Amino acid sequence: MKYQVSQQAAAEVQAACIVVTIDQSGKLSDAAAVIDQASDGFLSKRYEAGDIKGKTAETLLLPGVSGIAAARVLLVGSGKETPNTTNAIKILNAVAAATSKYEGSVALALSELASEALPESWWAEQTAIAYAHASYKFTETKAKPEEEPKQAEAVIWLGGDVDTAFLKGSAIGEGINFAKELGNMPPNICTPTWLAEQAISLTADSALETMILDQEKLAELGAGAFYSVAKGSSEPGKIIVMQYKGTDASEAPHMILGKGITFDTGGISLKPGLKMDEMKYDMCGAASVFGTVKALLALKPKINVLAMVTSAENMPAGHASKPGDVVTSLSGKTIEILNTDAEGRLVLCDALTYGIDNYKPASIVDIATLTGACMAALGEVNSGLFTQDEDMAEQLQTAAKYSNDKVWRLPLEDDYQELLDSNFADMANIGGPLAGATTAACFLSRFTEGTPWAHLDIAGTAWKGGAAKGATGRPVSLLVNYLLNK
Repeated sequence: MKYQVSQQAAAEVQAACIVVTIDQSGKLSDAAAVIDQASDGFLSKRYEAGDIKGKTAETLLLPGVSGIAAARVLLVGSGKETPNTTNAIKILNAVAAATSKYEGSVALALSELASEALPESWWAEQTAIAYAHASYKFTETKAKPEEEPKQAEAVIWLGGDVDTAFLKGSAIGEGINFAKELGNMPPNICTPTWLAEQAISLTADSALETMILDQEKLAELGAGAFYSVAKGSSEPGKIIVMQYKGTDASEAPHMILGKGITFDTGGISLKPGLKMDEMKYDMCGAASVFGTVKALLALKPKINVLAMVTSAENMPAGHASKPGDVVTSLSGKTIEILNTDAEGRLVLCDALTYGIDNYKPASIVDIATLTGACMAALGEVNSGLFTQDEDMAEQLQTAAKYSNDKVWRLPLEDDYQELLDSNFADMANIGGPLAGATTAACFLSRFTEGTPWAHLDIAGTAWKGGAAKGATGRPVSLLVNYLLNK
């Protein structure tokens, strides 16, 4: 998709479609008023006739009329008030969905919706992300691949200089779609080995170095928590280490760590069969790390990033871990495995230790589809945010608000730690039936060694089930903005 900026008048721009707005009181935007005047009141008459009420993201496609150069007009409702972040993205998604199929170019006269809170550059950035969303469709495993989704050749932005914003939005959109593609891949293809191959393919860019730690090497190192999960499968587990080098090597990297369980049966603590097919999405934390790296490689920010993925299958084989087993983590701490379905924290804790010991990161954010408890608490709207570091909390909440990739901060007080007490090891891997999302975060916090750290539980936001089944690509946008703000 190409993005262009133009100062042409709305009635004069040559395009397959021009997009203009109307609010809920019937007031046309300046660009819409120009078209209305050139067409003898054609747009205002549509409101008077009740064809459109101006509600947020409501659309009405109209044929081109005499007096304007565009072949079609898309009239879009902007609501009662200046759009907030959520409504603005609804508007842009509606626009992209309605216009991305047209051959040629689409002109957007949306700059009038900008505000102090959401400047024109933000609208342009989110426009590129919206068109990336509209262009994505999973076809990789179709017997007869469908035609590529149609998309406009170019988007013409009628307004100020927002070229840089379009570059950023395009990079984030590509990263989101990459994360979706990885998440949607079936688990017989998307194995830990296949994920490692995706990381290696990204190293064609000289800014990225990749190292793969295989299951045997990790066992030799003493990563007993990771090995306890990976050993139950015939597919060997791996920790994938990607280093994005954007500035001087003396600058400590910011670490992002993604859970990559490519299929989660629950192990010996077997999950119910209903919807178990969706457990291929238990690697969406890893997918978001890959998507973030993809965006960073396009944007080339001056920052060092350590991007790690812990990848394994959790299977109920004869040599799988059993409830009651005690394993020794890479840190030396021992763990009583009370539930083999609490495996994500086991693979992550050894990766945290490895990353801290070997790379001394300035900060860490781990991202994981970790707990059903978080999904029950927050649904599909907010990811759970856990941290005791106020600076990191503020940084992540700022990035979440800007990108509308929402988070909600949940408690991580020390009082919860005692729920992980074990009679037979330094800790148990679960804390009982209460506060499950918090005790999972408490478990991980024990392996952060004083490094500024935050945990994102994306169990409710990483994918959608049912008829809309598919990966969402969250929280790539949040992570990219968080890192760029560094």
